[in-house]
Amino acid sequence: MTTVLILLLVLLFISGAPLYTIMLGFAAIGAVSSARGFDPEFDGAVTTAFGFGTGDKAATLSAIPLFIYAGYLLAEARTADRLVRFANAMLGWFPGGLAIVTICTCALFTTFTGASGVTIVALGGLLLPALVKQGYPVLFSLGLIAGTGSVGLLFPPALPLFVYGTIYGLTRLDLTWDTRRFLFAGIVPGIVLIAMLSAVAVSVAVYKRLPRQKFDAGELGRSFLAALPELLIPFAVIGCLAIGFAPPEVAALMVVYVVALETLVLRQIKWHALWRLSHESLALVGALFIIIFAASCFTDYLVVADVPTKLINWTREHVEAKWVFLLAINCILLLVGTVMDIFSAIVVVLPLIAPIAKEYGVDPYHLGVIFLLNLEVGYLHPPVGLNLFITSLKFRKPVVEVMWATIPFLITMILALLVVTYVPPLTVVPEAERTQSLSSLIEIVHESVEDMRNVKEVPLVFPIGTPVPGDDGKQIVKQLASCEEATDDFERGNCKLLFTEVKQCREAPPEGKSLADCEREHIGDWVIKNLQVVTVKEVTLVDEDGKPVNGPDGKPMLKKHEECAAIHSKLDRDDCIELFVSVSNCRNSPPPEDGTVEGCEHEAIASWVDDNMDEDEEEADAGAD
Repeated sequence: MTTVLILLLVLLFISGAPLYTIMLGFAAIGAVSSARGFDPEFDGAVTTAFGFGTGDKAATLSAIPLFIYAGYLLAEARTADRLVRFANAMLGWFPGGLAIVTICTCALFTTFTGASGVTIVALGGLLLPALVKQGYPVLFSLGLIAGTGSVGLLFPPALPLFVYGTIYGLTRLDLTWDTRRFLFAGIVPGIVLIAMLSAVAVSVAVYKRLPRQKFDAGELGRSFLAALPELLIPFAVIGCLAIGFAPPEVAALMVVYVVALETLVLRQIKWHALWRLSHESLALVGALFIIIFAASCFTDYLVVADVPTKLINWTREHVEAKWVFLLAINCILLLVGTVMDIFSAIVVVLPLIAPIAKEYGVDPYHLGVIFLLNLEVGYLHPPVGLNLFITSLKFRKPVVEVMWATIPFLITMILALLVVTYVPPLTVVPEAERTQSLSSLIEIVHESVEDMRNVKEVPLVFPIGTPVPGDDGKQIVKQLASCEEATDDFERGNCKLLFTEVKQCREAPPEGKSLADCEREHIGDWVIKNLQVVTVKEVTLVDEDGKPVNGPDGKPMLKKHEECAAIHSKLDRDDCIELFVSVSNCRNSPPPEDGTVEGCEHEAIASWVDDNMDEDEEEADAGAD
C-alpha cells in the first residue's frame, strides 16, 4: 500500500501538483509507516515548524517578504531602463561594451527581483534591438540575454540566498551557521562568472570587429544622476549587512527607501498601484512560506527515518575522493536545475545533500555557493531550462534555435562552476562576529592555559577497572585535542572535564584513596555518563517481577544487539540500543550498595520493556502466560 501511495505522489508531482502538497504527503506516509504511529511522528514534524517564529530562522524569514516587495516596486518603476542607459554610457565605448552592459545590468536587476524570468521580460525588449542594431549576430544576442537572465543570484540581496540560508539552518548540521555571513559568500564567485561571460562577449566583438559608440561624458553624467538613487541600493544593502545590521532591518529600510523614492521623488509609481503590487508580492510570499513549512515537515521525517545517514553510508561505499563527490554533486544539481525551480530545488534537495557534504569536509558556505551556481546554470540547461522557454516566448523564436544560441554561454557558465567548485578560497566569508565581553575573553585565555597544563590523553576504563574496547577490540585512548571537535560549548566542556578530573587526581589524590582508584572512579563515571558502550550482545527480556517475557511462541523473548541495526526509524533504533547500553553499564559498574548486578540488570530490562513494548506484544505475552 505504501508503494502505491508513493507512486501516486510521484505521478501527482509530474502532473503539476503543488510542491508543498507532495512534501506533506511524503511526510504523512512516513508517519503512517513508522513503528511509533502517525500522531507522534507527524505531529512532531509539524511542531518543528513552530520554531520559525523565534531565533535566527524568524529573523531570516521576516526579511524575505520585504525584499520581494522591494523587487516588485523596482520592476514596476522601470528601473531597468535607467540602469541600461547608465551602463551603456559607461561601457559602450569598450570592445563588446554593449554585451558587457547586458551582462552587468541583468546581474544587477536579478539581485532585486530574484527571478530570471522577470529579468528577461523586463530587459530583453530593450537590449535585444540595441545589440542587433550595433552589429551583434541575432543568435548571439538571443543567447546572451537568455544566458545572463539568471546571473546575479549570488549577490545580496537576491532572494535565493535567504531561502538557502533558512533551509540549511533547518538541517541543524552546523550550530554556528550564520545566514548573514552566507550573504557575502557568493560575491567573488559571482564576479568570476560575470568576468568569464564578459570575456566571451569581448572575444565575439573583437572577432566580428563590431563598431563601438563614442564616449560621451555628458551622457554619462546625466545617466549616472538618473540612475544613482537606484544604483545605491545594492551597495547600501551590502554595507548595512557588513556593519552589523540584521537582514530584517536592512530589508525594512530598503522598502521604506524604495517606496519614498519611486512615489515621492521620481514619481514612477502611483499611490493606488501600491495595493496591487502588495497583493502580487504577497501571493509569492505565501507560496514560498508554505513550501518552506512543508519542507520543514518533510526534512524532519527524513531525519527520523535516517535517510541522510543511509545516503552517507552508500556514498562512502561508492565515492572515495572529495573531488569525485563534488563532481557528482554538480551533475546531480544540473539535472535538478533543469526540472525544478530554484526554490523547490533548495527545499527538496538541500536536506539530502548537506549531510553527505559535511561528511566529506565541504565547507557549508562553499556548498551553498556551488548549490546556487548549479541552479543558475540549470536555468539555461537543455532540454527544459526555464530561461530557454521564457526567451522563446518573449521573442517568438523556436526553442531549439534558442538552445543552440545559448551553447557558448552554457559552456562558459559550466567552466565557471568548475572553477568555483575546485577553488574554495573564492568563497570569501566574513569572520564570525565577536560578541564576547572582556570577562568572556579572560575566561577563554584562562581555559587555554588550563589546556596547556592538562593531561593530554586518558585510557578509558569502566568503573570496575576493565578497559573500554573500541571497534578494533583495543582499549580506547581519549585525546584532549578531540574535545575541540565538539559542536557546542557544553559538549566541549563536558569532554574536557574528564582530563581535568584525572589531572586533579594526579596532583592531589583524595585522602584514603590511591591514585589508581581515584582515576578509575572518575574515568569510569565519565564513561558511563557519556559513552554508549555495548559489551552485552544478547538480553533475555523480563518484566518488573523478574519473570521472563514470552513471545507468541510461548518461549522467553531474546533480544539481540545486531537486530537494532535493521530498525528503520532512528528513534526506535536508539531505543533498542539503549537496552544493551543499560545492561552493559550494570555489568561494568560495581554493584549498588543496596543491590546486586543481577538486580540492576532486571530493573533496567523491565523498565525498557515497560517503555518500549506495545500493547499487542503485551497481550501476546499475557496469552502465552
